[in-house]
Amino acid sequence: MPTPIPTEGIFAVYKERGMTSHDVVDAVRRATGQKRVGHAGTLDPLAKGILIVGVGRPATRQLGQLAEKEKEYVTRIRLGFRSTTDDGEGQKEEVPVTAIPTEGDVRTALERFVGVISQRPPAFSALKLQGRPAYRLARKDTSLQLAAREVLVKAIELLAYEWPLADVRMVTGPGVYVRAIARDLGEALGTAGYVEELERTRVGSYTADQAVHTSELRRLRPLPPTP
Repeated sequence: MPTPIPTEGIFAVYKERGMTSHDVVDAVRRATGQKRVGHAGTLDPLAKGILIVGVGRPATRQLGQLAEKEKEYVTRIRLGFRSTTDDGEGQKEEVPVTAIPTEGDVRTALERFVGVISQRPPAFSALKLQGRPAYRLARKDTSLQLAAREVLVKAIELLAYEWPLADVRMVTGPGVYVRAIARDLGEALGTAGYVEELERTRVGSYTADQAVHTSELRRLRPLPPTP
């Protein structure tokens, strides 16, 4: 007899590319029969990876704290092009370079993004502006720019580089937009850049290996308490 799906607790679900974070919440609602379901830390539709989901009142009350946990990402950045959304879903415009950046150039440029940095969030984001999500305003005003804010990037590592693609791993505090780092890295190299692929591999002590895919939610089991 199959083990019943728990109806309360903190769970790790693997969000596939193309799904919204709300799609994952809806899938967990259907699987558990619970209406009170939420998530900690939105993933863009283009992104994949671990999404922490809370089911039931006690669990959803913990989501705010979990959203503040350290996060790890692996991203592929395409240089030489600007995107209206800072990822592969926006309209693209080529930004030619006078000289192709070397691997050393990229490593040096990445170093400036480590520590407490001033970051301007992408206009196409869920941040509230005038009481409305910024992405709704950005659809009507393509020149919209959000105010910069301080965020913490704990570590950045260049995994591979062959122009125009750079594979980067980063460890961040809350509120960091990987898309903004891709955009600003391109500018630092005298061109432009956007996120082509993105995976969140860790939230706090929870890793993507612990996450259950939405097609296998019958395997959901509560996560152990985080340190």
